[in-house]
Amino acid sequence: MHIEHVAIWTRNLEGLRAFYETYFGGTSGPKYTNPARQFESYFVNFEGGARLELMQTPSVPLTRNSAHEQFTGLIHLALAVGSLAAVDALTARLRAAGFVVVSEPRRTGDGYYESCILDPDGNRVEITA
Repeated sequence: MHIEHVAIWTRNLEGLRAFYETYFGGTSGPKYTNPARQFESYFVNFEGGARLELMQTPSVPLTRNSAHEQFTGLIHLALAVGSLAAVDALTARLRAAGFVVVSEPRRTGDGYYESCILDPDGNRVEITA
């Protein structure tokens, strides 16, 4: 068994797609559009088989969660970039591009080397080695 994909609702479909392609090497498939439901989505594919579904429709309300506080439920997406140096470099690149760095690159108590940033919608993304 494996996780087939994770989905994110957004109000910025093209911006979020571009973010995951530009900074994490994702490749999106064609846009799916259902005019009757005013629904649009992309599947963004990553090396190793992971997929992220980005979805947009005007009927879904904005979240009330804070990007800086922890809540129950899904809280972050972790993407492995291959090395400690790659974590450092991507974190610096995202900071320079104006993205919020929630936590600096560091070794965690459970052995990960990671940083955490916010994507354009304020979702937490852990960048791991």
